[in-house]
Amino acid sequence: MTVSTFRRRAAVAAAALSLALGVPTGTAQAFPPSSPQRVIDHLNSITGQYVVSGQHNKEPASNPNQYTQQVKDVTGQWPGLWGGDLMFRPEDVANRQRIVDQARTEWANGSLVTLTWHVCTPTGGSTCQFDGGVKTNISDEQYGQLVTDGTALNNAWKRRLDEVVPYLSQLKDAGVPVLFRPLHEMNESWNWWGNRPGPNGGARLYRITHDYLSGKGLDNLVWVWNVQDNPAGDWAAYYPGDAYVDVVSLDVWYKSYPSSADYQQIRSIAGDKPIAIGETGKVPTPALLDGQPRWSYFMVWSEHLRGNNTNAEIQACYFHRRVLNQGEFTVPGIR
Repeated sequence: MTVSTFRRRAAVAAAALSLALGVPTGTAQAFPPSSPQRVIDHLNSITGQYVVSGQHNKEPASNPNQYTQQVKDVTGQWPGLWGGDLMFRPEDVANRQRIVDQARTEWANGSLVTLTWHVCTPTGGSTCQFDGGVKTNISDEQYGQLVTDGTALNNAWKRRLDEVVPYLSQLKDAGVPVLFRPLHEMNESWNWWGNRPGPNGGARLYRITHDYLSGKGLDNLVWVWNVQDNPAGDWAAYYPGDAYVDVVSLDVWYKSYPSSADYQQIRSIAGDKPIAIGETGKVPTPALLDGQPRWSYFMVWSEHLRGNNTNAEIQACYFHRRVLNQGEFTVPGIR
């Protein structure tokens, strides 16, 4: 099937879906200022019926829309979820405002917004390179200090969090709820915060992060907890507790797609909370979308969009009857 045929079918499908959801057809629907609960309610409302398409945009921060643009180039559609990063390299940290501005634009255009943070180790400076800065290790003693209130490393972590508060506050002031995914893949050992199961490991650092940012008035965050599909399992050993999590998410890298066992393990941790595919290199197939219907959104990782998928695969995903792209759903406002 040609791209033009796909696009004609997509336009018809999008119009029908928009009418079914009460969304006027035509241009994408601008989202009004809203709240985290409205986003959570939306994800709950579509669970089992639809899944929001998503695309991550990695560095450089100076070009925060390059991979969502590639989705548009291939499909004629914008993703229903824009993903960004609060970044780590000096040149990207200096351009954090570009990330915030893009997030505001994406929300205004009718896409959900998610942010992760490849954060530099608190044993070092505010900026770093990936290798040796994000991808590094700290000792058990240092980690113990990190999760103990009042220690030098605990205070250093809170000062690190302070650095992004002004940017997240801008999104709060603009009425942009953020699906915030800190300390992602905490069951992995490539990052300094990971591979520390149990109540005093990654779960405690997540709770400290949640409480500190909430104490700064950032009530616009939808808290997304995340693990990778590590075959070692026991993902629940990293879970910080229901009071700290709004969305339970899985990154899929050990295999192309989440297995049935992965899906069930995430569902068992989440209970009634929405679940999501936080990162994937492969766009979901029709078989996955139909066989694992409770995923509320997925996010393809940056260069893997075209590097790991054919145009036909991307189109088949974005034009699937269960996939919601920008303009095919709404999130109610707060005023």
